[in-house]
Amino acid sequence: MTEIPAAMRGAVDEAKSRVADLHAELPRWELVAWTAGNVSERVPGADGHPDLLVIKPSGVSYDDLDADAMVVCDLDGELLEGERSPSSDTAAHAYVYRHMPDVNGVVHTHSTYATAWAARGEEIPCVLTMMGDEFGGPIPVGPFAIIGDDSIGRGIVETLSGHRSTAVLMQNHGPFTIGADAKKAVKTAVLLEEVARTVHISRELGDPLPIPQKSIDSLYDRYQNVYGQH
Repeated sequence: MTEIPAAMRGAVDEAKSRVADLHAELPRWELVAWTAGNVSERVPGADGHPDLLVIKPSGVSYDDLDADAMVVCDLDGELLEGERSPSSDTAAHAYVYRHMPDVNGVVHTHSTYATAWAARGEEIPCVLTMMGDEFGGPIPVGPFAIIGDDSIGRGIVETLSGHRSTAVLMQNHGPFTIGADAKKAVKTAVLLEEVARTVHISRELGDPLPIPQKSIDSLYDRYQNVYGQH
């Protein structure tokens, strides 16, 4: 395996610690079962060295994930550091990082309600102000793709490029979320499951009321540019 460049050693170690901690958020918010799901973070290159990514190893219990358990790969998904094989979704994460330079965090879960929408191949309509705030519209559906190569990554990029949403429901598979960092991608995964559940319950009660596009635009602009601390 290629050694981690000395100029990136500190950044890689910090990312491994953050990503390990963020993995603990997935079971805490009931977004995963057993060993399913993963969080990754891009490590920007330094001194002419290319970007890398940190992700969990494949098939390892969440109880056994700490910074030392994390693996480091290049953006072709090749293992550079770690004692275990990388997550089976590494090729998808790597493809996203190669083709979406503003994305620095990717999360995949099998959260129940979002995955149920994915199983139907149906986008989640924007009928909640929270959706307007966070996603700027409906949650789109990506194409069916098999794990093992970068097909899922291609579907994520094709679906989300030029789209406000930072979440995609990969058909028959489950949700992927992206963010400016890994923590934001985890937050998006949590909010995605919340809106997927709420809209499902709303449809059981009747027909949800659509939000006019002008209002969605206003909600999105305010939340992205005014809400919170700046």
